[in-house]
Amino acid sequence: MKVLKRILAYLAALFLICTSYVILSVHYWSITDEGRLPPKTAVILHAVNNNIITSDMKPPKFLIQPRPATIAREDIQITVADGVQIPGRVYYPKKEGPNPIIMYYHGGAFQEGYGNIETHDNIVRVLSARTQSVVIAVGYRVAPQYVFPTAVEDSYDALLWAYENATEFNGDPSRIAVAGDSAGGNLATAVTLMSRDFGGPAIVGQALLYPLTTFQDMPLQSRIIYDSGYYLLSRSVMYRTRELYTPKEEMWLSPYTSPLNAENLEDLPATLIITAEFDPLRDEGEQYGVRLAESGVPVTHLHYEGVMHGFISFYEVMNLGNHGLGETVSFLKSVFANEHIAQTALEKTIVRNPRGKEGIREYLEAYAMAAFLLYQEVRR
Repeated sequence: MKVLKRILAYLAALFLICTSYVILSVHYWSITDEGRLPPKTAVILHAVNNNIITSDMKPPKFLIQPRPATIAREDIQITVADGVQIPGRVYYPKKEGPNPIIMYYHGGAFQEGYGNIETHDNIVRVLSARTQSVVIAVGYRVAPQYVFPTAVEDSYDALLWAYENATEFNGDPSRIAVAGDSAGGNLATAVTLMSRDFGGPAIVGQALLYPLTTFQDMPLQSRIIYDSGYYLLSRSVMYRTRELYTPKEEMWLSPYTSPLNAENLEDLPATLIITAEFDPLRDEGEQYGVRLAESGVPVTHLHYEGVMHGFISFYEVMNLGNHGLGETVSFLKSVFANEHIAQTALEKTIVRNPRGKEGIREYLEAYAMAAFLLYQEVRR
C-alpha cells in the first residue's frame, strides 16, 4: 500500500511539473515586443515559426471537416487569353441550381512556393459547403517567372471563363462574387475593378480577407510594427514581392496593383473587409474600406483582435478563424440574396476573443496544443 501511495505521489508531482512547464511555456510564447498574445495565437505562432507545423501540413484527423456529401470536386484547366492553360479547382453543390458562383483567389505573396490552390483548399471547400455555391479556386501564374500583369490577367480571364461556362457546374452567371486572402484579396479587388472598367460580368460582392491594397510607399504603422515575419508575413517578403512581381515602379501606380490609391472606386459592389490586429496589412485594409465607403460603396469591416495574418486558414483550431470564415459565408449569402443594397455607410465591428464557456474551451485547447507541441520538440 505504501508503495502504491508513493507511486501515486510521484505521478501527481510529475503531472504538476509538466502542467507548470506547459503553462509557463505558453506564458513565455505570449509575450512579444508588440503586445501580449492570446494563448491560442501564441501557441500557433510558436508552432509555425519553429517549423513544428507548416502552412501545408494537414491538421489531425479529428479536426478535419470532411467534404460534405452535398458537394462535389473537380480539378480543371482554364484557358486564358494568351492560350495557356492554368489550373483550377471547382467545388459545386450536387443540388439543382442554378447556384451562385464564388471566384476564390489564394494568397501567397504573388511568388512561387508561398501559396497555391492546395494550401487554401480547406477554405475553398468549406465556402462551397456553407454557401451552397460553386467555388472556383484559380491557380494564377506567379513571380519570379511571371510579373504583373500576368496574375491579374489570369484572374480576370478565369472570371470570364466562369461566366461563359457557368452552366457546366450548374452555376448562375448573374450571381458571381469574388473572394481572396492577402495577395489573393488584392487580386479579388483588381478583378472587380477590371470587370467594371472593361464591361465584364457583374460582380455582386467582394470578400477581402486581410488584403494587400497598395504597392506604393505609404506611412502605414502596421507595416512597421509587425515587420519581423513572426506574424506570418514580413516586410522583407513584401519588399521581395514588389521586386519580383512589380519590378518597374510604374507598375506600383496601377489601380490593379494598388487599389487603395486608385482614382476611381465608384460603382463597385458591396464589400467585406477582414483585418487582423497582428498583421502588417492591417492599416491598408482598413484604409481601403474607408476609401470605398467614401466612394459610395457599402462596406462591412470586421477587425479581429488578438490574431495574426492568415488566421482564417486556421479556422479548424482557432475560434476567431472559424468566426471570420462564418462571417464571410454570411456576407456572401447576403449579397447573393441582394440584401446589401440599403447599406450606404461603412460598418466597422471589432471582434474579440470569446468569453464564458467558449473562452474557457479556447484556453484549454491552447494548453492541450502546447503540451502536444512540447512533446514533439522533445522527440526531435
